[in-house]
Amino acid sequence: MNKRGGAKMSTGLRLLTAIAALLSLAVPQSLSAQDRDPPYWASVAAGQARMRTGPGRNFPISWLYQREGLPVRVVEIYENWRKVEDPEGVQGWMLVNLLSSERTAMIIGDVRPLREAPRAGAGIRYRAEPGVVGRVSNCRRGWCEFDVHGRSGFVEIGHIYGVEADEPVD
Repeated sequence: MNKRGGAKMSTGLRLLTAIAALLSLAVPQSLSAQDRDPPYWASVAAGQARMRTGPGRNFPISWLYQREGLPVRVVEIYENWRKVEDPEGVQGWMLVNLLSSERTAMIIGDVRPLREAPRAGAGIRYRAEPGVVGRVSNCRRGWCEFDVHGRSGFVEIGHIYGVEADEPVD
């Protein structure tokens, strides 16, 4: 092998090594977010996610979720499968790559005000109907910031599914 061929091989190997390094950074971070001890909160990461009756592709599909961002509670882990509970209390198994660690929540009950500040007397920015899903952050002392496509406000934790009553969320 001549020097020129060796140089090409070396450049090719460097490129493959760089690509492998990038892939190893991207994949484990998303999956490692789902390698926590249950119970914990996650959200549906795909536009279509199948829930199955057991932890494997050979188990029947019990539900097809078509709502990316829907909050779910992970209650059990088996290899690359997570047993989740949806806002209606339905439980089943999903592949880990169908879930995201992004924190979301869903408005429950009645129409709820999204307030300017985390207190009952604060002005109302928006009102959200039951079933509206948004990202949650800044959860403290019974309130969370709730963002729906850039429209945000504070909502009481008791009015959303996706956050524990005393759980701080950054």
